[in-house]
Amino acid sequence: MDRIPNPVAFVGGGTMARAIAAGALDAGLLDPSAVCAADPDAGAREWFASHGCAAFDDGAGALEWLARVEPACGNGVLLLAVKPQALDRAAASIVPALAGMPRLVVSILAGTTTERIGVALGGSVRVVRAMPNTPARARKGITAIAPGTSATADDASLAERLFGAVGRVVRIDEALMDAFTAVAGSGPAYVFLLAEAMVEGAVESGLDRETALLAVRATVAGAGALLESGEDEPAALRAAVTSKGGTTAAALGVLESERVREALVRAVVAARDRGRELASGA
Repeated sequence: MDRIPNPVAFVGGGTMARAIAAGALDAGLLDPSAVCAADPDAGAREWFASHGCAAFDDGAGALEWLARVEPACGNGVLLLAVKPQALDRAAASIVPALAGMPRLVVSILAGTTTERIGVALGGSVRVVRAMPNTPARARKGITAIAPGTSATADDASLAERLFGAVGRVVRIDEALMDAFTAVAGSGPAYVFLLAEAMVEGAVESGLDRETALLAVRATVAGAGALLESGEDEPAALRAAVTSKGGTTAAALGVLESERVREALVRAVVAARDRGRELASGA
């Protein structure tokens, strides 16, 4: 994999930022000397420093670092990875250093439009919006990217390469980003909730907790691998393991009677709607 020559400054060094950085560093896509992070949390800074990257406690430090390394590396990229509600606070430390510079910003802020980010950062930046998910930590993620109106084709390609280091990448219209977030961004939590319930059911059925955890982890991972193979639709996979009058049919009968399917559909729609609310400032 060809290395990205541009220096990358992570503004926000939380779990997702570290997953992206780890994937890109492990894949040789980024050189540690061309990566920095800005985060007030000492633990986040220590993680980046332990991987050979520079670390600062605010965005101003990251911008100063970019100014120093750019002559040798090319134009730098800001990867915005703070919580959506912290955007204005992060922008306050960044905007003075930007000083009208037309810099690329890649944002992973849920429910925050490219337009909103552009305005918050002074209007001169080019923005690509991205939504990765937590399986990126295992380099099994999926990320949607949506270039803003000011972003170039090269900007979008750079973002695709960066997130490709931690999983699959799809390009979608920004209007669909809240729907993608509801499925892929929030989706791991739905699977983990199901896994929690399966463990509880296994223990109630007589298995010790250690065996129950082992069984559930292997089952969920195996089912995921079958889905990932792409050979069959989920409905076909479910039908293949469900014999009429058998144990699986008994279990599914309970789930259907409790309207679990409908609840999951409502959950995805609720997550999408909350993303829209965040975008509107609610």
